[in-house]
Amino acid sequence: MLKRFIPYYRPHLKLFTLDMLASFLIAALGMVYPMVTRRMLNEYIPDRAYREIIFAGALVLGLYVLRLLLRYFVQYYGHIVGVRMQAQMREELFSHLEKLPYSYYDEHETGKIMSRLTSDLNEVSELAHHGPENLFISGIMVVWSFIYLYLIHPYLTLIVFACVPFLVVVTLVSRKRMRKAFTERRAATAEISGAIESSISGIRVTKAFTGEKTETQKFKKGNGYFVESSKDAYRAMAIFFSSTSFVTDVFNVIVLIAGGLFLYSGDITFGDYSTFVVSINLFISPIMTLVNFSEQFQNGATGFRRFLEVMDTPPEADAPDALPLSDVKGEIEFRDVSFSYESSKEVIRNMSFTVKAGEKFALVGPSGGGKTTVCHLLPAFYRQGEGDIYIDGKELRALTLHSLRSHIGIVQQDVFLFSGSFRDNIRYGRPDATDEEVEAAARNANIHEYITTLPNGYDTEIGERGVKLSGGQKQRLSIARVFLKNPAILILDEATSALDNTTEILIQGALDRLCEGRTTIVVAHRLSTVKNADRIAVIREGEIAEIGTHDALMAKENGIYRTLYDAQFAGRLSTEEMLF
Repeated sequence: MLKRFIPYYRPHLKLFTLDMLASFLIAALGMVYPMVTRRMLNEYIPDRAYREIIFAGALVLGLYVLRLLLRYFVQYYGHIVGVRMQAQMREELFSHLEKLPYSYYDEHETGKIMSRLTSDLNEVSELAHHGPENLFISGIMVVWSFIYLYLIHPYLTLIVFACVPFLVVVTLVSRKRMRKAFTERRAATAEISGAIESSISGIRVTKAFTGEKTETQKFKKGNGYFVESSKDAYRAMAIFFSSTSFVTDVFNVIVLIAGGLFLYSGDITFGDYSTFVVSINLFISPIMTLVNFSEQFQNGATGFRRFLEVMDTPPEADAPDALPLSDVKGEIEFRDVSFSYESSKEVIRNMSFTVKAGEKFALVGPSGGGKTTVCHLLPAFYRQGEGDIYIDGKELRALTLHSLRSHIGIVQQDVFLFSGSFRDNIRYGRPDATDEEVEAAARNANIHEYITTLPNGYDTEIGERGVKLSGGQKQRLSIARVFLKNPAILILDEATSALDNTTEILIQGALDRLCEGRTTIVVAHRLSTVKNADRIAVIREGEIAEIGTHDALMAKENGIYRTLYDAQFAGRLSTEEMLF
């Protein structure tokens, strides 16, 4: 893990080097005070050298002013190094998240992913800044103070130093428990973040179903998990610090007793003994800093480990010899395609069908039958398990993902809009589009007139996920986005099922214009929206049960499609029954 962490310092090596140099000077200046103290007690004060006393005091004050400036530099620019490293990691992590397959987001909650982008990397930033400084300064201070104290009185120094192994043993024993406890606490924090994100995102549903009590109970459960894991973490930390502090307190007791005995026997002068008592903190303080650093190291190392977990997740990747898809006509072929989500049963089994270029091909059938899965496999959101999918005779695996998806437009029932203006959302698929092209797309989607009635027109903010818009306005905006993209292949996945009849009629006109000259796959439960399709496939339990034109399917006396169509328009079946 260390090998992967160190390279993040390279872009900031100059500033980091200056930070370490300043830290070195701070450590060196820390040795001045005890050295001057010893000289005063042994020479200046007994000799009544008042001028030297004043000069020594002024020298120490001047060096402390210099140390003030050095500490400012370390605190400010050291943190700048940490923040820049954090920003670099966050940028890499976000970029990697954008490249991960759909399956990753099926298994990881948004709030937990956000915690890795924010709180985890903040801990890494603190470690990146304070870690090298604490290790560098404290390491130097331990060595220098040991040498200095040894020169004052070697036996007394060795006696004090003999306590260090006890401190090391206590640290090693309690560190493992603390690491495990803080890892659990971080997982609990991510759990809370996920619950909050989910509840806030669904606040309208919560209020509509008066589910405030349910959401509060869910949050309390996660919050209780956080409290319990925090108890374990802080209990481990309390044991760690109280034990190590006790060992360091013993240092002072040993100096008091052993030093007093050496002074009584005449092996040490009063000045050297007083200097030793004053200087012992030079030895204890950096050791305590190193001990305290272990907590920060655990948090930072855990955060970096969680960062690496995401970075080590394989991204979507093109085949080594993948070629870009160009000059698309739009012919689609599924040949013996099977697919399952992880270890679940197959959603699609040996499915085969062909869609001609420019044809409108409809998929109907029960929920969970595999219609939406077909729509996800075509743009390679998921890779098919078995079989082959072709576009214009080119197998999907042999095409670059970017070129494939750039020629496919999708309009779904659940429209996702980004925070920003109407213009930003329409232009999302083509950032280089002109204002005239944006307006033309809006006209085709029947939303231009509405936008022009707004005070800021196309620059009007739509709110988070289009919260300020109606369902029909959201849908028309998403259609305008696809119009501007101008793909050769179009997927309409329940694009009008959530709309009222009046809005559906308005949007259907926009969709009809959008379908002109494109290969279109339509998924629908309302059979009235697909009766004019060139061909209709009835999908049931992952297989194509029937396929043909509306008239051909209606001609089958006991056919599935005809039974469904007659029942749907006669109103004899409930919604669930109409879905088989």
